[in-house]
Formats: sequence, structure tokens, C-alpha cells
Amino acid sequence: MFDWRDYGNGIYAFDAGYVRPILAAIHMIVDNGRVAFVDTGSNDSLPNVLEALNKLGLGREAVDYVILTHIHLDHAGGAGTLMREFPNAKLVVHPRGSRHMAEPSKLVAGVTAVYGAEYVENVYGDILPIPADRIIDAHEGLTLPLGRRELLCIDTPGHAKHHICIVDKQSASIFTGDMFGLSYREFDVDGRQFILPTTSPTQFDAAEMHASIDRLMGFAPQAMYLTHYAQLHDVPAQAAALRRRLDAHVAVAEAHVDAGEARHAAIKQGITDVLLGDLRAHGCTLQEATILEVLATDLELNAQGLAWWLDHRG
Repeated sequence: MFDWRDYGNGIYAFDAGYVRPILAAIHMIVDNGRVAFVDTGSNDSLPNVLEALNKLGLGREAVDYVILTHIHLDHAGGAGTLMREFPNAKLVVHPRGSRHMAEPSKLVAGVTAVYGAEYVENVYGDILPIPADRIIDAHEGLTLPLGRRELLCIDTPGHAKHHICIVDKQSASIFTGDMFGLSYREFDVDGRQFILPTTSPTQFDAAEMHASIDRLMGFAPQAMYLTHYAQLHDVPAQAAALRRRLDAHVAVAEAHVDAGEARHAAIKQGITDVLLGDLRAHGCTLQEATILEVLATDLELNAQGLAWWLDHRG
């Protein structure tokens, strides 16, 4: 499946081909014939990336940047493969992530510890290293020229300490990776979108996430572009919903802080109940089994991240 979305402002989104359709988007920013990709999916994204360039009549030499919002492999797993294909491109990544993209063995080991070696091999394959001299550290306030545009990189911890967001003032929009939550198109109801936080391990911090949400809203964005999945509109209302659901996740975790060996299961069931209730209130009529299938990985990872936060806060 090649899901292609043209927003009419030099911004495009397309399916990364990661795990299932419309799970992970790659965003493409084009200005005056120059290209930046935001996030990469896995190595399987390459055919769709090349098709995206082809649709706009652009060659591989037009790509100036491959920007990673953070180095979780659903966002960064294909970076080495893409950089190999684009000779003029620089990789842009948080300073905490750059060493892992140059030498990815520890990154792969961490993901393997969570998912298992067979899953990592099947989903991600070989994570290719990127020469250090092709990597730009996205320090707070870094500005990237792209055609007539400027892209501002800002430090946004909360989901991960190696997370950046990219502000495009020309379109009054922000590329948020996982910092502004998840909004799956399966949950859209009459054009209304549903949003939920992602509290996945191992660096989730509730206070930092709230602060980063506030910071993003300080730019008064007209749209957010989420890796999961694509353009989010009605931003002030979505920000309010995201904050509420973040607080609900935290409340569930705190309610089960002393649950011992049952804690993970209790937290997972608690956040499942919260989201199912909110989705029904949103008007979602999908069967419960379908909803749980869409959210399966997120429910598991969110529960893990909340438990990690309980053990490490303060």
C-alpha cells in the first residue's frame, strides 16, 4: 500500500511500509526543489521513499536532509539505508542519538531486549551505521536551510530524552514524531481525530512531556505532523485531549504503584479501559477486537513506560 497525502504547502506524507498500513508516516518537505525527509520507518521504507521522489519528478541528489525526531527504530531504523541512497544528504538527529546512529550496536541491543532477536531481524533487518561526518547534531535552536524555508529544531523531552521536534514557520506547523502523541486514521469519525499519548519505555517523563506539549503550543501551530499518523488538525482541542489522556495514564499508574507482580497487567488493563471509554465517547464504532488490534503494541509499551516511570521518577 502506498498511502500518499499532499497538503498543498510543500509538505507530503506517505506510508513508511512499517508493520501494517497507515501505522507510520514519513514526511517529505519540498522547497525550491530541495527535499528533507522527517523520520524513516525501517529499511522496508526505501521503495516508498523513492516513489515519493519520483511522483514529484525529483532525483536522489535533491535530498538535503534525513531528519530523525528520535532514534526509536520505527522512526530511525531505515536511516542508514536512506543515507546510503542519497549522496548529498546529512542526517540530523539529537546529540544524544548521533553516536548511536554512527555505531548502532547498543541501540539494536536495547531494542532486542524489549522485542526479542527474531522480531528485530524480521521487522528491522540490518541497522546500517552512518559515517559521523555526515551527521549533524540537532542542538536546541539549530536552523536548517531548505530552499527558501528554514526548519527550526527544538529539544522536546518527555517521550525520550533524545527527541526533537521540527518547526516550519512557513507553514505554521510542527513535525512532532511521538512528542505530540499518536492519532491513527482508523479512529477518525466524521473528520474528527482521536489522539492518545505514547509513554513507551525507557525515558518517559510525565512532567517533561507536559512541558514539551506546552512549548509546542507556544508556536501557535495550525497543524501538527505526527509520525503515527500524518497531519493533525484542530490543534488546540487535540492538545487539551492529549493532556487529559496523559494525566489519565499517569493516574492509572499511580493507582497501581504497589501492585507488585500484578502491576504491569493492572496498568495495561487500566489504560485500555480509559482509551476504550474515550473512543466510544468519540463516536468510534469499530468492534472492540479491532480497536485492541490497532492499539496492541501501544498498550503494551505504554504500560511498560509507565511502570518504568514509577520506578525512576524523582
